[in-house]
Amino acid sequence: MLTPTLIAVIGPVEPALLTAWIGHYRRLGVERFLLAFHFAEHVPNVLRHELQAVCRRSGITPSGTSGGPWHEHTNTRIRDTLRQQAGRGWHLFADADEFQQYPAPLLDVIAQAERTRRQVVGGLLLDRVAANGHLTAFNPTSGLNLDGTYPLGGHLTHRLLHGDPRKIVLARHDIPLASGNHRAPGHRPDPDRLCAVHHFKWRAGVLDDLRRRVHHFSTGLWREQSPAVREEAGRFLTHVDRHQGRVNVSDPRLAFRRVSLDRMPHSWPAEARAVHTTWQPPAPSSRWPGGQ
Repeated sequence: MLTPTLIAVIGPVEPALLTAWIGHYRRLGVERFLLAFHFAEHVPNVLRHELQAVCRRSGITPSGTSGGPWHEHTNTRIRDTLRQQAGRGWHLFADADEFQQYPAPLLDVIAQAERTRRQVVGGLLLDRVAANGHLTAFNPTSGLNLDGTYPLGGHLTHRLLHGDPRKIVLARHDIPLASGNHRAPGHRPDPDRLCAVHHFKWRAGVLDDLRRRVHHFSTGLWREQSPAVREEAGRFLTHVDRHQGRVNVSDPRLAFRRVSLDRMPHSWPAEARAVHTTWQPPAPSSRWPGGQ
């Protein structure tokens, strides 16, 4: 059985994060990476060149680099172009801040899906933050890896931001995916075999990114398909403003505890199943700015 092709649209992340991301998926057994860069107008040229250099040092030739507004449909359009290039077989989907953790080796996960006649494999976001909740920079030269820098994992995305924490992490080549890889219309993943998607989004610089997103979507500089993404960003900004610039890791609703990329949380199968099967979009009355 061939390993899946990893498909990703990469934005302006730290070069160290992209290096760690490539290494993580290589350790999972991924051999083929189909990556495309997209940079909005504010991204400096030096960062663009550094990220492209990371790929070259890793033996990966990006499939393309584009620039301009990051409309909500931009990622989907580029992703689907990459899928056409990837061809037949299984495709793996991961944003550059998403590090997937499987309950079994990757090829075994795919074999199990095929035995049960499922065309997709699902995952659930596990948001990673620093121990004190501060939006810390990832700097591996300090001696800390991702687990050391962001040791806590919890359910920030859906319990605070009311965002969709469900992900399609693997899909057959002919299965269409919704925006953000959250759903595959007409196909349900096995809720008892969900991947943990360690979500390292909450780092230094995220506040500027979210404020830019709110402004650009609100003013129409970037086109949105619904207000959901902008409202999730607003909820996070409201939350950190109320907590002196940090995530309130002591809030029991968010269920933060120490986790690791080396070992899945022992409670994960039941925990993930409960969230995945019961999550619903927020009612209009609960929309931002009501973050706590």
